[in-house]
Amino acid sequence: MSDIIHQRCYNHMLREAVARCPECGNYFCRECITEHEDRVLCANCLRNTIKSSKTKSALLLWPLRVFQFFCGVILLWIFFYYLGQMLLALPSSFHEGTLWQGTSGGFL
Repeated sequence: MSDIIHQRCYNHMLREAVARCPECGNYFCRECITEHEDRVLCANCLRNTIKSSKTKSALLLWPLRVFQFFCGVILLWIFFYYLGQMLLALPSSFHEGTLWQGTSGGFL
């Protein structure tokens, strides 16, 4: 900690450094340093960390998205298959419109 007293910010030479980035090893002022996942990082190292984590998660999500797509297609096929089976189970008089002619409800 005693060596940080004499250090200046990497980006702002007139400001005193308050922390050292563990990734790049440069000293930074309060404006240039941030805390991420219980670590103090500079903006460049934070950007690189987030970028690498996004690419890793994108690679892992691709097979999951393909699996979800095929599950959705299968569920839609099952739904429409059973809907068609239910429509086929209805009597032919329903499909022809003659089912309601035999009733004497006196509607019209």
